[in-house]
Amino acid sequence: MRRARYPGTLPRVPEPPLVGVIRIYELACNAMGSPFYGELLDRMAGDVAAAGPVGQFLDGHLDSTYEEAVPLRFLGGIHRLVLAGQAPELAERFPSVGGDGDAARAWPAVLDALQAHDAVVRDALTRPPQTNEVGRSAALVGGFLVVARDTRLPLRVLEVGSSAGLNLRFDGYWYEADGATYGDPASPVRFAGQWKDGRPPFDARLEIAERRGCDRDPIDAGTEDGRLTLLSYVWPGQTERFAMLRAALDVARRVPVLIDRADIPEWLVGQLREPATRRATVVFHSITWQYLTDHERAAAETELASAGGRATPDAPLAWLRLEPSADRSHPELRVTTWPGGEERLLAHCHYHLGPVRWVA
Repeated sequence: MRRARYPGTLPRVPEPPLVGVIRIYELACNAMGSPFYGELLDRMAGDVAAAGPVGQFLDGHLDSTYEEAVPLRFLGGIHRLVLAGQAPELAERFPSVGGDGDAARAWPAVLDALQAHDAVVRDALTRPPQTNEVGRSAALVGGFLVVARDTRLPLRVLEVGSSAGLNLRFDGYWYEADGATYGDPASPVRFAGQWKDGRPPFDARLEIAERRGCDRDPIDAGTEDGRLTLLSYVWPGQTERFAMLRAALDVARRVPVLIDRADIPEWLVGQLREPATRRATVVFHSITWQYLTDHERAAAETELASAGGRATPDAPLAWLRLEPSADRSHPELRVTTWPGGEERLLAHCHYHLGPVRWVA
């Protein structure tokens, strides 16, 4: 009797960690209004697990983590091709440009586009997604108003991880809840009825004395290339996000903001070296901390605490952040203020545009 050439079962090859990361983003897209991306990510996960064309293209990223957002970088590069008119077959499928949303028929075109324009997608892999989500201003504005109310001083607003600085222009948008309002009533960016269980102090007097930001790879919102980059990271199917981003880009053209090309810890050292008298300095960020290394986070937090130690009632410092909760189930808006170093939870929020549960 002849023995079988391959007795028993072959050992199972473990899936690369990237497959699990893709599955997490698949769930997120399905839950947050982009089933088209959800299905593309499902096919992407299968391809990477089978070492298909996408898996081979991402060979150097197979051990990447959720925080590195490689699946969103990849899809951002593909989406940029669509928005730029460089992938007409894909445009027939992408909802963001009027396509039919058929992900099954889109997938072969994704592979074709990857082969034809691999340099564009490879370039997108070098940068984290920069949607510069303007919907987060609906949460952040509450923090600015709280600091303005409590200090009764003009605000010096400093954003780290600014991207194009759209949230630095928060006072150029319109906010309304329960008959109370704040902002520019003529603004095309409008937030109404976004707050639950309370609302920010819209009646507080808020004056911006200075606004400035930093980013490793800042985007100029006033250029067509910058607009295209930001739009490429919005998930197709999320129509409201697209409309709001386009409106915010229009506001950005009228409100110039200086964004320095710099790493966060070093930039903070320069900006916070001396207290700004007769101003309340507000350092803020939104969904940024996860993209920093442990060393960068520690260095930035050390500098904030050091600057907080130099703060005075006439030159206070606030650290305002919209970042994931400890269990990552949702973002939280928190503020720490000096002198004193008191930390407060202000609101439970959403990663994009969504209800803000005001708890302050």
